[in-house]
Amino acid sequence: MTRTTLTREQIQRYAQLSPFELKNVFIELARQAQADEPGQKEKASVQMLNAGRGNPNWIATGPREAFFALGHFALGESRRVWTADNLGGMPEQQGAYERFDTFVRCHPGIPGIELLAQCVQLGIQRFGFDKDAWVHELADAVIGDNYPVPDRMLPHGEQVVRGYLADEMFDKRPPAGELSLFATEGGTAAMCYIFDSLMKNGLLKKGDRIALMVPLFTPYIEIAELDTYGFDVTYISADRFAETGVREWRYPEEEVAKLADPEIKLLCLVNPSNPPSLALSSRVADQIRDIVASKNPNLLIVTDDVYGTFVEGFRSIAADLPRNTLLVYSYSKHYGCTGWRLGVIGLHDDNVVDELIAALPQEERERLDKRYGSLSLEPSKIRFIDRLVADSRQVALNHTAGLSLPQQVMMTLFSLFDMLDEGQAYKHRIRAIVHQRLDLLLEGAHMKISEDPQRAGYYIELDLLAEAERVHGKPFADYLQAAYEPVDALFRLAQQTGVVLLNGGGFEGPQWSVRVSLANLDDLDYLKIGHHLRVIFDDYVQEWKDTQAG
Repeated sequence: MTRTTLTREQIQRYAQLSPFELKNVFIELARQAQADEPGQKEKASVQMLNAGRGNPNWIATGPREAFFALGHFALGESRRVWTADNLGGMPEQQGAYERFDTFVRCHPGIPGIELLAQCVQLGIQRFGFDKDAWVHELADAVIGDNYPVPDRMLPHGEQVVRGYLADEMFDKRPPAGELSLFATEGGTAAMCYIFDSLMKNGLLKKGDRIALMVPLFTPYIEIAELDTYGFDVTYISADRFAETGVREWRYPEEEVAKLADPEIKLLCLVNPSNPPSLALSSRVADQIRDIVASKNPNLLIVTDDVYGTFVEGFRSIAADLPRNTLLVYSYSKHYGCTGWRLGVIGLHDDNVVDELIAALPQEERERLDKRYGSLSLEPSKIRFIDRLVADSRQVALNHTAGLSLPQQVMMTLFSLFDMLDEGQAYKHRIRAIVHQRLDLLLEGAHMKISEDPQRAGYYIELDLLAEAERVHGKPFADYLQAAYEPVDALFRLAQQTGVVLLNGGGFEGPQWSVRVSLANLDDLDYLKIGHHLRVIFDDYVQEWKDTQAG
């Protein structure tokens, strides 16, 4: 196979793609780099290292074992109701806990049975659950023999997940009031449902002004640009420097101050950020809170806090502004369960969203009453969190809405696991993994980043142009900008070394920045990636020196 050589014009065209689509081009170039090697020994020297995707290469085994152990018990419960070849009945609630206790004592060899028993006891002790009702919910849900009832989330599961969010998203200091939850098919579904329902309920209209805190997970940027929404976007940029050539990835006061414009109806952020992977500072959270209190009281906030568990003492902005904030959380990264599709939307019962709907013009309220009229004799009283559920199934199919029950059980067990000593040890272990990989990457690349105790470290965004200025001064940085496209380094990495990274410009970050996922490769692979990045960087330096000498 002949290695593809791309012109600057071709690179410019490719750079218009979403970074997640451009990644596929890099993967193909990396494969070509492997295939170009003439012999088997030489071929092994080019190893494709795809650090472009955030799917972690770890999983939490304990709660999964507990899930499968629960399945053993639940099938026994089904067979005691109706026994025939491959045929069972629906588990019964009365006496469920006593039968579970007997099952645990009689089957000590089933993997996960002890952890499952701990989780069941934790539900009783921490949340005060009725024993039979609690065990029955788990057993009936894990075999998936019913539609989700209630459709938004199972009652016991909602309390457990609410407790998990209080621990991990609110640093065990949840705001006053109740948080209602809607279990969704991962954080991506939560995003789709929220944008759709805000539009359907007249809280956002096509062309409205919204704000995005950037760099930001690309789909938030791309959704805003879709013809369906066509939002007028104000970017809040994290463009502070700790020193020359070293980005701090923090938001200047004047950037955050843009939110004081009452024309901005919605703010979207990922916290900790993606890709810089830093938790929002208390200074910025306080400034946003002050803006809402004084200048933009109806500002709606969507905070995507999937990486919050990777920062010690993390506290979501939903704790500071519970009335204004829709909290999105996904279990995917912490527990290595992207294939499970487990997410949740949280909204406090006392919230601005419901108030804004109630204050809509009469014509709009009548339209909404008609939209949701098949669900209630008093549709105006349907809360936004429940409208999200109905809208997720085009309203007409609301009676079959909701996340599948086995998924809700897995979400519940993940949450309970976190509340145990074993879950806390697991959390600290995966934090250590990503920080070890970050250290190895920087060791190989010889690059400097700012020290920050609120760094999640799940990703890192490296600004190659800033690094050029830090090491060799502004003349070298100017040369790079004049001679090459910002994504040129990523094409070189893929073609010459088999390394696949994403372009930071696609996340509305600096054009010459690159995003490295620290979650999905082996530890020493990051030392190799850092080394390859340094070699590419040094090649640019040599080309610059040759130009000067010529």
